[in-house]
Amino acid sequence: MDIADAQREIRTRFAGGFYGQLVSGLLWLVSASLATWSTPRSAITALVAGGCFIFLATELLVRVVDGKGPLSAPNSLRHLGMQVAFVLPLSMPLLVPVGQFRLNLFYPAMMILLGAHYLPFVFLYGMRMFAILAALVAGGGIVIAMYFPSSFSVGAWYTSAILVLFAGVGRALVRQEVRGVAAQHQLAAGGGR
Repeated sequence: MDIADAQREIRTRFAGGFYGQLVSGLLWLVSASLATWSTPRSAITALVAGGCFIFLATELLVRVVDGKGPLSAPNSLRHLGMQVAFVLPLSMPLLVPVGQFRLNLFYPAMMILLGAHYLPFVFLYGMRMFAILAALVAGGGIVIAMYFPSSFSVGAWYTSAILVLFAGVGRALVRQEVRGVAAQHQLAAGGGR
């Protein structure tokens, strides 16, 4: 299987990142709500603890809702997603000194890490959309840290909205691609008569 086919299989199976971004976006929404109406500790705990289950929740949704099995064995990129997923938790200890220095920088710092985490998805999925998502999340973290450091929760609200938006964008792009491929196959089958 060549790289383009491997990317297409990943794109199609994960619906352009729909389930992962949706799970992530909802988790950030819960954290934002806790940051606004509860305590910073509960908000951070929810985001960090819940983040441990994003991949599992994504896999469950892909298998139950879409009824899709695992990636095919010849897919040379099947392990890259798991490797990319580990980059974020391994870099999260950096958030401890950031939070101790200034608690309001927790979300902006997490956003920068999350944005960097999404960069390899450009190659994994073969979708430039992830470069835009990475730039918006990491760039948003930088802007919030520099210009809105007095608000603890603004980064969480922003990130949840961006993730949910891009869940829909990714799914729409893949659906459009699948319809286009189906139409090409239909034309090819009809042209051969």
